[in-house]
This record gives sequence, C-alpha cells and structure tokens, in this order.
Amino acid sequence: MTKEKRQSAARVLVLGGYGFIGTAVVRALRSSGCEVCAAGRDDQLAARVLPGVDFVRADLRHLQAVSDWQDKLVGFDTVVNCAGVLQDSPDDDLSAVHHSAVAAMAQAAEQLGVGVVQVSAVGAAKTAATEFLRSKGRGDAELIQSGAKVWILRPGLVIGQGAYGGTGLLRMLAAIPWVQPLALGQAPVQSVALADLAQVVEAAVVGDLPPGEYDLVEDNAQTLKEVVAETRNWLGFAPARVTLPVPAWLAKIVGRVADQLGRLGWRAPLRSTALQVLEQGISGDPLPYRRATGQVLQPLGQIYAGLSAGQEQRLAARMALMMPLSVAVLSLFWLLSGLVGLWQIGSAAAVLTDVGWPQWAAMSSVALWSLVDLSLGAAILWRRWAASACLAMVAVSVFYLAASTVFVPSLWADPLGPLVKVLPTLVLALITHQLVQSR
Repeated sequence: MTKEKRQSAARVLVLGGYGFIGTAVVRALRSSGCEVCAAGRDDQLAARVLPGVDFVRADLRHLQAVSDWQDKLVGFDTVVNCAGVLQDSPDDDLSAVHHSAVAAMAQAAEQLGVGVVQVSAVGAAKTAATEFLRSKGRGDAELIQSGAKVWILRPGLVIGQGAYGGTGLLRMLAAIPWVQPLALGQAPVQSVALADLAQVVEAAVVGDLPPGEYDLVEDNAQTLKEVVAETRNWLGFAPARVTLPVPAWLAKIVGRVADQLGRLGWRAPLRSTALQVLEQGISGDPLPYRRATGQVLQPLGQIYAGLSAGQEQRLAARMALMMPLSVAVLSLFWLLSGLVGLWQIGSAAAVLTDVGWPQWAAMSSVALWSLVDLSLGAAILWRRWAASACLAMVAVSVFYLAASTVFVPSLWADPLGPLVKVLPTLVLALITHQLVQSR
C-alpha cells in the first residue's frame, strides 16, 4: 500500500485533542490526509480550538473498564493518547488517567486491532521519583504487555509557538525584567519541537515508524539556566543583569503554594511535581529514534530559530507573569476592605448617620457590604469563579460611586477623593477579567 493510500485510509482518535500537544497532532494528521476525531472533557473548548473537527466526549477518569473503551475505539485504526495531568487535584486523578484508563484502553485496542500511539513523558518508569512519572510508567507498561501494536513516545521539554506548562513557565521567567530568579539552574534539560513531536506521531500512524519505545529529545542537554537565557533571547527581552539563585527550600514553598492553588482550580506550572521532575533532570536517550529513522531531532537553538516571536509573544509572557500578581492584589484589597469595615464598623456607620440614616440601618449597611467585599475577595481565588468575581467587583465599585453620590454627596467635595479610591481597583478588575478569560 502506498503512503498516500495509508494516509487517506487512516482513521484516528486523538485523546486530549484540544490540548497543547493534542492540537498540533490533530492538525498534522489532518494535513496528511487522515480522518481525525478529537476526544476530551470539554466540547465547547474543542469547538473553539479545533473548528470543523469531529469531537467525542471522553473523560479518562470514567473510562476504567475495557467495555468503556470498546464503543469509543470501534471504527478507528489508531488511537493517539495525548491526555495527561501533572498531579492529583479535585479535577485530576493521576492513577485513573495515566494507568487504569490506559490499561483498559490497551486491552480494548488489542481486541479490536487498533494501534496505540502513547505520548508519555521522558523519564516515565514504575520506579521514577514522582507519582506523575510512575503513573505514566505503569500505563506504558500495560500498553507494552497488552499485545497491541504500540508506539511509546517520551518527549522531553516540548517547545512550540504557543505556551503551556513548562513552556509557559519558561516564558514567565524570561519576562521578568532586569533580574533572573532561577531555581535548579544547573538541572539538565533536553527539548523537542512540538512540530517534530507531531510529525513523529504522524509517522507512527501512517506506518513510517516501527512500533517501539522512543525518547524524543535533542542530542545534547543544556542547563535550565541556558534554556531560560535562550528563551529570553528568542522573545527579544534584554539579557538579565543579575541572576538570582532561588534556594531549594524557597522553591519548595512556592511549589506547595502552587499545589494549594491547584486545589482551587488554578493550573500553576511551578507545582511541586514539576520541581521534582526538574530536580531529576529532563533528559532521555535519542539513540533509539535515530537508529529507527536515521534522523536527529532539532536542538533548542534551531527550534527557536524556526518559531516567530514578536510583540504578541512578549505581551503574552508579561501578562502571564502579571495575572497571579493581579489576582493576589485584588483578593488582598477586597479582603482587607471587608475586614476593616467590620473592625471599624462604628466609624464607618457614622458617615451614614451624619447624613440622617438611623443607627441600625447604617450599621446593617456597613456589615452587609463588608461581607460582600469579603466574599468577592475570596471568590476571585477560586479559578471557576474568578472571571465572574472580577465583573462583580466592577459592578460593586460602580455602585459604591453611585451610592456615595446619592447618600453622601459631601464625599465629592474633592471629586478626586472617591475616584482615587475606587478607579484603580475597578481598572485592575477589568484587566484581570481579561487575563483570566484568556487562560
């Protein structure tokens, strides 16, 4: 069968098809003539990211039995698994997604004669240092033992035009002006271009890559310090004047804070698992892939040379750096506003009693709006509610301005007084809303 016929006949299901890697894989397969269907949890996001691509809902947390997969895989020649999570959270389950779902899928694929391309991670093994890599390793082992036709691809640090996870973290670090804070700066890192990874998946699907296990990494490792400097240079930022080493104990605290934010729905890239993986090094063996194909993968400098970087990428890096800061500032401002209102409820109520309000009404109003402030300050910390909380902050700020005009016009003796107090948080809330919506 010719390559063209193999490509046109290939029917492929891509799990995690609208993610950072999955999107590139779907597009590469479609451009080669394959019939592609994406799968994942969020059909609305898939429709925005991959317009015109067929989509089926598939939550790996709930596909734990062989029978769960049989209907999903019928009609496909190959399933490409790009789904994955970094660590456990209320929405994520490492063992379910990386191991038990993959084990069930492997058996169903073997029974139906469906090939499996598994996008794993370099360093994945049952005895790895982190549960992320151990769970990946258990899933890989189940695939190999299943008897199905399997390709295990273990990419290093994946670099693409967009930014997600490790790539997003690199760009955030590179966007810090003047100084370069850096933990584990000497950790070895081997990268792979997202485009190269997608092409390797395509080669597996169309039969141009023998089944097997392949680390997809550049030949030579660089230190994390060198990778960040290269990323900074690619983005067009000035070199850092000072490198500020971050001690391991401080990095671990940051990782634990990020873990707690993960429980609130924020997918911060610098979580404890990421730090542990980095501490072990992101490195693999490029020789099996080279022996199988006679090809080498692009080194980091060549990867960046093939990607365009302009104002859009620089702005995105700066905004990604600004978002956690703006959320923290807004939360702190509104929480303190509510606490101060309750703590000094008497003096706050006096402003209203001075213009004729009954004592009980003034006290009740201050207490009510203090609780509103506290609620908004807490709500913005929950990822699912953050965008709505920002809009509510804008609405409440406008209400405060209108109410002060009607009930306490004396505050406008100096027109800048109320505006200076309200406008900064109103503007910051609008900016933060846009940042949260864009993530």
